[in-house]
Amino acid sequence: MAASTSHLCSILSLNSSLPSVLSSQRSAAAFVFFSCKTDQRRRRRSTGIVASGADFLGDFGARDPFPAEVESNFAEKVLGNVNTEHKILIPTATALSLAQQDCTPISPNEQPISEDEAKKLLLKVVGWRLINGEEGLRLQCIWKLRDFQCGIELINRIYKAIGATGHFPSLHLEESNQLRAELWTSSIGGLSMNDFIVAAKIDQVKSSDLIPRKRVWA
Repeated sequence: MAASTSHLCSILSLNSSLPSVLSSQRSAAAFVFFSCKTDQRRRRRSTGIVASGADFLGDFGARDPFPAEVESNFAEKVLGNVNTEHKILIPTATALSLAQQDCTPISPNEQPISEDEAKKLLLKVVGWRLINGEEGLRLQCIWKLRDFQCGIELINRIYKAIGATGHFPSLHLEESNQLRAELWTSSIGGLSMNDFIVAAKIDQVKSSDLIPRKRVWA
């Protein structure tokens, strides 16, 4: 009987100490969790302060990581290669659209653009086609307009847009409501890059308000 009583007291003593053990474990876990969250906040805050320092490139292009970013092993949390070499490429004349380029003087000894090359450049302009004229290849574009006054207005807009280039198209107002434009370089007997540059600039001239309105049937 005495042994049973002693055993029962041991069980009760263990049960009474169990809540304090569990409570201490919970407190330790909560402290660890809080410490981790606090540490993460500090790292984010310190990284943000460092990253907001002087960046000579500004928002243009990529940059090398800051020391704090390297220490945080941020590269392991994102896709990509940390050893990637970043370069800032300055656009060349060939990368710019034709409308952004300027006409250059053409030497009489310069060879005209071949038909194969002209077909490739033709993809960079809208509404133009290649024709074989008496002086070699030409670029041609035709607009259907509402009336004669719209034709005059479009001619004025075209000359205003390309006046600074010094390279002008041959414009013909036909049938009172049709304008035909042709481009070629007579000094070389064919097409030059200037012709495609001027064609691209003409493409940017607004003409939607001058063309015939479509009829809407009820």
